[in-house]
Amino acid sequence: MGVDQAVGGPREGRVIAIANQKGGVGKTTTAVNLAAALGERGLSVLLVDLDPQGNASTGIGLEPDARPTTTYDLLTNRVAPEEAVVQTPVPGVRAIPATIDLAGAEIEMVSQFSRESRLAAALAPLRGAFDLIVIDCPPSLGLLTVNALTAADEVLVPIQCEYYALEGLGQLLRNLRLIRQNVNHDLTLNGIVLTMFDSRTKLAEQVVAEIRSYFGHRVYGSVIPRSVRVSEAPGFGRPVITYDPASRGAQAYRALAQEFAEREHRGVDIPLGPDGSVHRGEPPTPPKTSGDAIPPGAPMEPAPAGAVEAAGPGAPEIVTRAASDQDDAGPALDVEGRRGRWPFKRQKGR
Repeated sequence: MGVDQAVGGPREGRVIAIANQKGGVGKTTTAVNLAAALGERGLSVLLVDLDPQGNASTGIGLEPDARPTTTYDLLTNRVAPEEAVVQTPVPGVRAIPATIDLAGAEIEMVSQFSRESRLAAALAPLRGAFDLIVIDCPPSLGLLTVNALTAADEVLVPIQCEYYALEGLGQLLRNLRLIRQNVNHDLTLNGIVLTMFDSRTKLAEQVVAEIRSYFGHRVYGSVIPRSVRVSEAPGFGRPVITYDPASRGAQAYRALAQEFAEREHRGVDIPLGPDGSVHRGEPPTPPKTSGDAIPPGAPMEPAPAGAVEAAGPGAPEIVTRAASDQDDAGPALDVEGRRGRWPFKRQKGR
């Protein structure tokens, strides 16, 4: 039986990438549970595991020996897209799993033509077979993540409610803008999901308040709490939605799925602007320094020789930089890419 018949006929599906180059922020957990919650609502969902660790595949109930075809086979054209899709134990959800072999795909694609578009081309025949395609990205800004963002209509960014929540976010947002400018002109920011919220700490409340003040309506109202049940579920190969349906984590992901379903039209959220800004209002002004922000309209040029190699195998050349940029050491970047302090004061003794 073909994919179209298996899921009830042709339809037009959205492709959403769940991305953040920082690890441990809940990307995989959000991908698995959002897919499960939407499947529970009657949507047909395809979960694409693009992380060589294969955690999304495990979390959806696919054991390593139950992955005859993987995203590695898909990206290297070893199988047809329809043959890469496998059934999962979760109702409404099918998947293209991953194994550690996927790590080799990034190296193999380095010398290939249109390497950043391999996933987009592979998923094109599947768009009509699913209501939604969810891509779980690896914790990096390498070629696999670039493939995901090139294939996606929208990007969903999970951010943990902790002190380092905005570390590296400026670089991620600048890369999203560069991908829009150079490869995927239709890429939009679907929203930001706050994860691992611990209501017992004042810090978590401060982080939530600051992120909401920066990003406004782009932040989902549903906040995912830090939960033992959410952490336990992958050990049983199940989303928390089916592992403990009454738990706080399951309820939070159902609420997130409800909000997500209401943003059903592509581009409903404001896309990343040409100046790279994604927030409403003015953030606290950081100390004046030379900085390395990309000013609006700055001429773009290729990175210096050796920069791509230094970034690791498969780093895309589309990651360009402003001609006025300077390399220097210093404090972490804030969300605008300017050097400065965290918006609120560090608590002494904590």
